[in-house]
Order: sequence, then structure tokens, then C-alpha cells
Amino acid sequence: MPGTNLTRDEARQRARLLTVDSYEIDLDLSGAQEGGTYRSVTTVRFDSAEAGAGSFIDLVAPAVHEVVLNGAPLDPAEVFRDSRIALPGLEAGPNELRVVANCAYTNTGEGLHRFVDPVDQQAYLYTQFEVPDARRVFASFEQPDLKATFQFTVKAPEGWTVVSNSPTPEPKDNVWRFDPTPRISTYITALIVGPYHSVHSSWEAKGASGRSVPLGIYCRPSLAEHLDSDAIFEVTRQGFDWFEEKFDYAYPFAKYDQLFVPEFNAGAMENAGAVTIRDQYVFRSKVTDAAYETRAETILHELAHMWFGDLVTMEWWNDLWLNESFATYTSVACQAHAPGSRWPHAWTSFANQMKTWAYRQDQLPSTHPIMAEIRDLDDVLVNFDGITYAKGASVLKQLVAYVGMDEFFRGVQAYFKRHAYGNTRLSDLLGALEETSGRDLKTWSGKWLETAGINILRPEIEVDASGTVTSFAVRQEAPALPAADGAAPPRGVLRPHRIAIGSYDLGADGRLTRTGRVELDVDGELTEVPELVGRPRPAVFLLNDDDLSYAKVRLDAESLATVTQHLGDFDASLPRALCWASAWDMTRDGELAARDYLDLVLSGVPKESDIGVVQSLHRQVKLALDLYAAPSWRETGLAQWTEAALEQLRAARPGSDHQLAWARAFAATARTEPQLALLQGLLDGTETIEGLAVDTELRWALLERLAATGRADEAAIAAELERDRTSAGERHAATARAARPTPEAKAEAWASVVGSTAADATAALPNAVQEAVIGGFVQTDQRELLAPYTAKFFDAVKGVWETRSHEMAQQIAVGLYPVLQVSQETLEATDAWLSSAEPNAALRRLVTESRAGVERALKAQAADAAAADQP
Repeated sequence: MPGTNLTRDEARQRARLLTVDSYEIDLDLSGAQEGGTYRSVTTVRFDSAEAGAGSFIDLVAPAVHEVVLNGAPLDPAEVFRDSRIALPGLEAGPNELRVVANCAYTNTGEGLHRFVDPVDQQAYLYTQFEVPDARRVFASFEQPDLKATFQFTVKAPEGWTVVSNSPTPEPKDNVWRFDPTPRISTYITALIVGPYHSVHSSWEAKGASGRSVPLGIYCRPSLAEHLDSDAIFEVTRQGFDWFEEKFDYAYPFAKYDQLFVPEFNAGAMENAGAVTIRDQYVFRSKVTDAAYETRAETILHELAHMWFGDLVTMEWWNDLWLNESFATYTSVACQAHAPGSRWPHAWTSFANQMKTWAYRQDQLPSTHPIMAEIRDLDDVLVNFDGITYAKGASVLKQLVAYVGMDEFFRGVQAYFKRHAYGNTRLSDLLGALEETSGRDLKTWSGKWLETAGINILRPEIEVDASGTVTSFAVRQEAPALPAADGAAPPRGVLRPHRIAIGSYDLGADGRLTRTGRVELDVDGELTEVPELVGRPRPAVFLLNDDDLSYAKVRLDAESLATVTQHLGDFDASLPRALCWASAWDMTRDGELAARDYLDLVLSGVPKESDIGVVQSLHRQVKLALDLYAAPSWRETGLAQWTEAALEQLRAARPGSDHQLAWARAFAATARTEPQLALLQGLLDGTETIEGLAVDTELRWALLERLAATGRADEAAIAAELERDRTSAGERHAATARAARPTPEAKAEAWASVVGSTAADATAALPNAVQEAVIGGFVQTDQRELLAPYTAKFFDAVKGVWETRSHEMAQQIAVGLYPVLQVSQETLEATDAWLSSAEPNAALRRLVTESRAGVERALKAQAADAAAADQP
């Protein structure tokens, strides 16, 4: 039985047989306010290359009432099974299929998600179809290379708004009939339905064309007062300007709507002309500029997809990375280079966040080539990872440095013109880039895209008595890849790198300033750098300056000593970020003790001006103390960090981003009676810190910590929820309740997540609430309280995986794995389960990745303990 899976071989066979022309989809959503199911009628026209051949169309539905193929009715009881409708005896040439079904609203963020806003008690709907969930709403050939046109007709309650890929028509008798779309893939079609609030504007093309693209922004009315539409339109227009210039291809759809929707599983989704975005990006309370930067990157990422992904689409999910990496690279490049951009330092954020994610993912047993082997849908569903997004984008940045930015975009322009509204493979893009750059990219592609793992670059320097460099070389290492399931570790691969080497010296003002830069190709085990010979040795040599390549970088002893004392003194944000990232990587690898990392951060973070870097350091310090510090020293380190956070909070400029960031950092680890009393005082208004606005979101952060430490009970949580009767308030309350340090609270939280059944969808928690409960359940101060749930996890996780939708099951499998139980016993329990439970490949991968986190933490804790014994 296929279940809901689809293999690549099945998709190839179907694509060889079928060419899809058009879909007409008629949905009756007039009962959406009440929920349940809805009527879905699909008429699809397609050609078959063979007479008499059989195929299938995909559908996930509670009931199928009619299947009519070329005018002949088929018995649904005979042809509909699992997620497929069999299509026997196709005619050569044109065929027509009509399917009538009852489809179900979901609360999992997959298919057609239905949410009721507690503020106005109105239902809000939106679709989320990537990877294979259009089939939950209409019968479809669910693979990216069977493109077609789509015409939606939707009946909805009076007064509601209906948005799709095509411009919204005037309804007649509460029926919206949309014009057909251009040829697109099933997974980027969309419907957003409900009494949404909207704001409208346009983007005007520069030059003689005079084109105007309508722009829309939507959210629930309960968020309308917080919707900063002018700022969102500004970023969007900058993206249109920059992308049309760089891509030299007109925006390919009739309008561009951005819809902020509730309970969204991802950051956003690139539906053609109707992008859906998680509505947490409509900020209800003060956030730092880093949050606005992240939102802008998300907006630009999805806009880039309109060309790369929607106009030109991958043939199969092997090239998912190319969609996501290209969108990530170009969104950050737009932020960094577009005229008038608010975030010209965007590559600093990329180095500090995205590449850190990539480095972590690339050192897991599940690491894989950027161009991954995707055998079926189960494979791709767990492949939205740090390799696909962050490493892929890092390697594209390397490719741009390798071929040149102008040559890169000229190749992209040719690629769009050649393959518009079609499907491609990686070779199509590389061929275009070879034409414009003159570079042979086959070797580059083989080493960078078709192999896994990360290289290490180290400087080898000799200096004479006068301090003059007599020899400089870059040594490249290729560590063995992590081994999976007891296999021998695969060998690493040496790669060609385009890097810069920066020279930095301390000035009279105490700042580290770049005084020299050399850019070169590094290839093989050892690359000599004669350009640096004969020069005075600077205070710091920084490999991979400007972050051109993807590699772990190490400092020589003299540079490391300077950086340790002066990391916060670099006068530019990017070299600071690179050094911070290197220090964090060394901590994760056990080369730098957690206590020494804490010392480094405490000495350097007060001088760090980039708020995104500061917030990343907050997260990393807490992770280091929670997981990588020796258990016997952990509480000492946490106390030291919390006192420092409070000191920085009080010293920060009133009302500044740094003040808010330090307030949250302090609240996350407050532990002593005076510290918790301060949190309580800030919450009830008896304590104040000048400039610190204790607004809705910060109130919840304070309360959640008080709940986790036993200072806030159910009555306090209920009272705060009464102040904030919103969906966000309900999620925060769920987190706070699950965080309480009692066996009863943990049992209740566990039962609400693991004990609910897929058979009764109304009893199961919505996706966002389940995520909130899991976040509250796992508290780093509650290891002993959580210890019994290790065995419960392994008893339950396979059943969860087999009975829940993918998104819901993955939340549980990753979120409830006993990552805090850092012990050999946890590793053994995991190994025993892996050998006996026979999980499928996707679940095995997720559990193996979590196991690797425990193994890494054990090694880091040992390194930290060893550091304590050193004189």
C-alpha cells in the first residue's frame, strides 16, 4: 500500500505518460464557519502518450462520491484507495477527469487549515500545499513537473474575502470565479478565505514600460492595529526593483499579495502571487531591529521565489535546495546591496545565523549532499534543513565569488528566459552559468553539490625575529563524515574555495581595523600565499574574511590570543561575527570549554553593536550552559551569566534594542529569589527599569519563567490570559501551564500532546498550540522531573509517527526527544529503540539527529570538566 507516499520512480513514470493541461476546481466553503468537511469538485484535462495505459491521480479525502473518466463513471469504492484514484484505460491524446469528493478542514497547517480567532469568533482559512498537500483540497497530479493552469471557483460566506493566485474577482451570489493561472505546479496554488483585513498599494516599474503591479497585505482584523503595512510595502518595492534589474525578467504574475495567516508551520510560502506568511511577523509588541531584518529577509525570500521556483520550477525534489538556496542567497544579497536598504550589514546576520545552522546540520549523521538523493516524499519532508537552505545559500555565495556577480546574474537571466514556465534540473542552471562565466563548473559542482561534509581551513605562518612573515599557507582538512548506524565514517572531500585573508591591527583607539586583504583560490591540502610573505605580521590574520566560502575557520595562536582579548573591538560587524561563529563552533566541537566560551562572551558582548549578533550570543550561551557545561559547574555558570545579564540590562540605554534583548536574556535564566522577585515586580508594576516597556509579549516572557520556577500558578496564568484574550495569549498560556514544575503539570502536558488521537481531529491540539505545549514542557531546569519521560518517548514515538500528519508527528519526534538527559543511558536507550522499532527512514533520521546532539553534549561536557582541572 502506498499510503500517502509517492516515489521518484512513480513520478517519472507518470510524467513520461501524462501532460496536464488544466484544472477547474470548484469548492463550496460556505460552511467554513462551522467546520467539518466541504465539497470539492475537480475537472482536470490531460493528455496521455499511450492508449489503454493506466495511471493515478492523488487525493486525500474522507469520502469520494464521483469519479468520471472520459464520460464513463468509475466506482469510487474500486478506484479510490489510500491517497490515490486509479485511472485505467486512458485514451491516447486528450482525457478528461471529474472527481467529486468531501474534503476536510485541518488544524495541522497542512491542506486547508481552519482557525477560529478567539477575539471575533470568526473562522479564517488558508492553504499550505508544499510538499504534497494540494491533494487534501482537490484531486491533483501531485508532483512539480506536471504543471497546468488552475481555475478556482469558490463559494464562501457573505462578506468574506477570497484570495488566490489570480486577481480576486467581484463575487456573484457569494461565489468567486477566478481567471485561470499561468502554468504552475500544484504546490504553489493557494486559497486564503475569511473576513481578513487588507491594505492595498502598487509597485511601479522603473523605465519606459510603465507597468504597475497591484500589491496587497492581509491579516486578521484582530491584528490590524499592529500591521505596519508601510514598512512591509517599502521592503517589497525594494525587492521588486532589485530583482527585476538583476533577473532582467518581468514579474511573471498579475498581482502580488502577502497574507499574514495564523498557526503557520513555516516562515512563509511562495504561492504564486499569493504569499502566505506566519502572522507572528505582525509584531504586537516591541521587538528589536533583528526581528524586522528577519521579516524583511523572509519577504524578499518569497518574492525571489516568484522567479526561481514559481516561474521556473525544479523537475523533482532533488533540486529543492536550488529553490531555497537561491531564494535565501538573493534575499540577503538584496538586503545588503539594494539602494536604500535598511540592512546593508545583512551578510553579518547571514554569517552569524544561517551559516551556524548549516555547520550544525553538516556535522550530523544525517548530513547529505546539497543536491540530496530524494527517493520519495518521505525523504523530502525531512529535508527542509540547514543543508537545503543555509549551506546551499553559502555555496551559492561561494559560486558568485568564483564566477563573479555580474556573470552569475547574466547566467540567471539566460536561465529564466530559456525555461520560463517550465521545469529544470541543476545542469540547466550550471550550463547557463558556464556560458556567461567561461568557468567549467562540472568539477566544482561534483565537489560542492554532490558531496557532504565541511572543510576546515587553518593558517600556517612563519615569522622571523623582526616580525616579518617568511611563509604563509592555508591548510585544508576534510574530516571524516559522521558515521550512521555503526558504519565506517565516510571520507571527507577537499574542495576548491574562493576566500579572502584579512589582516587586522590594533589602532591607537583600541579598535581592530583591517589593514590588508588578499583574495585567492584555495585548492588541495596546502595552498601557499606568497602575497603575504615579506609583510609585517598583523595582530590578526582572518581566513575567509568577508565570508566568501563555506568552511570552518581556525585562527593561529597569536591571532587567537588577540581575538580573545579584543573580539568586541573589530570596527566592522562581519569579522566580529566570523570570530564569534568560530568560537561557537569550537565550543560545540569541544575545542573550547563552555566556561571559556562564557568568559569570551562576557568580555566581548558589551562592545557588540549588532543586535542580531547579541541575540545569537544570548541563545548560544544559554545552550552552552544548559548542554555543554560540566554538570557540576553548570549552576555556577548560569548564576554568573544571569548576574551579567541583569548588569547589562540595567546599563543598557533606556528604550534601546539592547535593553529589550538583555531583559529577555535575564528573564530566561533568572533563578535566585531576588531575581525572580524582580521579574514579579516588573510584571505587577511594583518594579520598573527606565525605558523598559513591559508590554504584552514581555509580560508573557516574565510569566513563563515565573511559572517554570513555581512562582506563578494556574490563577496567575488565567489572569494574564484574561488580559490577552488572543490566539497568541492562548499559546503563551499553554506554554506557561506546561512549564510548571510539578508532576501533574507535566503529565497533563504530555497527555495533551501524545495522548490525543488522530482519529478524533477535534480532540487533537492545533499545530501551533501543540508546539507551544512542547516548548513549555521541556525546561532545562527540570531534568529530574522530565527523566521518566525518556522511556515514555520511546514507547510512544513510532505510534505517533504512524497516526499523525507529518508536521504534527515531526513536532513531537523532535520536540519531545529527551535531549536534556545527557547521558550514556540515553544513547543506549536510543540505540535499542533504533534497532528494535524498525522506524521508517524519515523517523530514523530525526531520532538519529537528536541522538547526535546528546553525544556531542557528552563530549563537550567532558571537555569542560577537563578545563576545570587545568592549572
